[in-house]
This record gives sequence, C-alpha cells and structure tokens, in this order.
Amino acid sequence: MATPLRLKELSKKEVLLTAGHRMCSGCGAPIIVKMVLLASEYPVVACSSTGCLEVSSCISLLTAWKIPWIHSAFENAAATIAGTETMYRALKKQGRIDKEIKFITFCGDGGTYDIGFQSLSGAMERGHDMLYICYDNGAYMNTGIQRSSATPFGADTTTCPAGSVIPGKLQKRKDLTKIMAAHNIPYVAQASPSHWLDLMKKVRKSLEIKGPKFMNIIAPCNRGWRSMTDDAILLSRLAVETCYWQLYEVEHGITRITVTPKEKKPIIEFLKPQGRFKHLFAPENEWMLKKIQEDIDKDWELLLKAAVTEKEEEK
Repeated sequence: MATPLRLKELSKKEVLLTAGHRMCSGCGAPIIVKMVLLASEYPVVACSSTGCLEVSSCISLLTAWKIPWIHSAFENAAATIAGTETMYRALKKQGRIDKEIKFITFCGDGGTYDIGFQSLSGAMERGHDMLYICYDNGAYMNTGIQRSSATPFGADTTTCPAGSVIPGKLQKRKDLTKIMAAHNIPYVAQASPSHWLDLMKKVRKSLEIKGPKFMNIIAPCNRGWRSMTDDAILLSRLAVETCYWQLYEVEHGITRITVTPKEKKPIIEFLKPQGRFKHLFAPENEWMLKKIQEDIDKDWELLLKAAVTEKEEEK
C-alpha cells in the first residue's frame, strides 16, 4: 500500500526534472512531470515521444532529466516503454536485477490521442506493468498549434482557424480517458496540477497496482491557449471547477469521483481567459457557448450516475 503524502517529506526529495530546460515560461507539462516524479517512491525509467516536453528537456548532450529517460518516435512511446519493461522482467528472472523499478511514459495529446494511439492501445491490451501519462494541452503545440482530437469544440487553432468560413473546431473532443477505461485495465484516472494532492495520490496508487495504468492530466499551454504565462494553475483549477475536466478514477472497473466542485462554475469562466475562445463571445456564436455548457452538464451527470458513493462502497 502507498504511504501517505506529506509536504514536509516531499520538500526534502530531489527534484528529478531540473531547472534550465527550454519549456515555455508557465507551461503546465514540467509542473506535472515534477509532481509525478516526486510522488514516486520507486526508481523510475521514463520515455517521452516527440513533442514539447521531449524537444525542450533534452537537446543534444544537454538534458534536464535526472532519471533514465528515452526519447521515442511520435507514434511509439508506449511500445518503447513496454519493451523496456519486458526486458526488465527478463533480467529480474535471470537474477541480474533485484531492484523494484517503475516505468512511466510522458506524452502529449498528439502522441497519445492520435499518432500514438495504436501503440498505447496495444501496450494496454498486452498487460505491461507501466503507467502511461498524457499531458493534455489540447493541440499539437510543438509543431504550430494544429488541432488534435483532444482539441475542444470551438477552439481556434492553425488548422481550424476561427473566421468567416468556420467558427473554430466543429467537433467535440475525444474522451480518451473513457476509451482507456474500456480496455478493462486495472487503473485509469484524470488529474489536474491545480489539485496536486489528488494528482500525486493517484500516481502513488497507480504505481502500487500491477499491470497497465493510464492517467490523463490537463496541461495548460499559454502559447496555444493564448493565456497569461502565470495562468497554468488558475486555468487548470477553473477546468475542474467548471467540470470541463472531471477528476475521477476507474479502479478495477469501479468509478469514483475524487474531487467534486463545491460550486459548479459556468464554463465561460474557463473560456474567457483564453484567446483561443474569444470569438465564441461574438453574438453570432452564442449557440456554441450554449452547446459547450450543455455538453459539459450532460457529461457531468453521466459521471455522477456511473460513480459509486462512499456509502455504496461501504456496503
């Protein structure tokens, strides 16, 4: 069983992603990586597919990673870490390794929802003992802010620009967390860096569970979201409080809501600080705001119905 998280103890741990990397000021991704690595009580081997995190954290001989870390191609990070985990198990059987090591991938939504989905789905189905973490910033930020299937409805990107032809992206974002839960793997969760204790508890719990695990973590990108550079935690908190980004877990098929907003805020509070949504506040796009709110309300009600209560679990 994972030990409790205590701030005093965490403050004494070594930060395993160093300062001096080239991630944008205020980016959500390195915040997430630091939290995940601080949460782990085990040595970690990590892998990242091509993306913002990869190109900015390891340049030629210069690296910000203080753990064994592998750069994989855009489409196969899950296969890379699955192969590494398989090699580890073989070496353990041979008695050449006796240390308990955990294997984690850190990939953006482009390399997870889209290009790398086949690799991810295959690794989960095969049952590798690994944790796959998607830092979800909702577009292909590293290559020019192109839409991905994680891009929310109405967002303005370089490949679905809001203008006279279309009012931004016209498709609803893919619900990858539910798709991963449908793989019947032991553990799936959504988390947010604004709720650090919830995030780190989920990481620690997942690393104690044998088999494949998946976590989807919202990662604000001020460049692509066109927001302030110090808004990552504010926006990730608003995402939770508006129920745009629901915090829940699915453990061995049981769904639990881990954070319920005290007051469910309207989605416009999450959208307004982001330039990618400013066109939605024009009178002709009022229908889009209404649709976004209706979809979020519906999804939240469905989650409430699917989740068990504490009383039900006690029975």
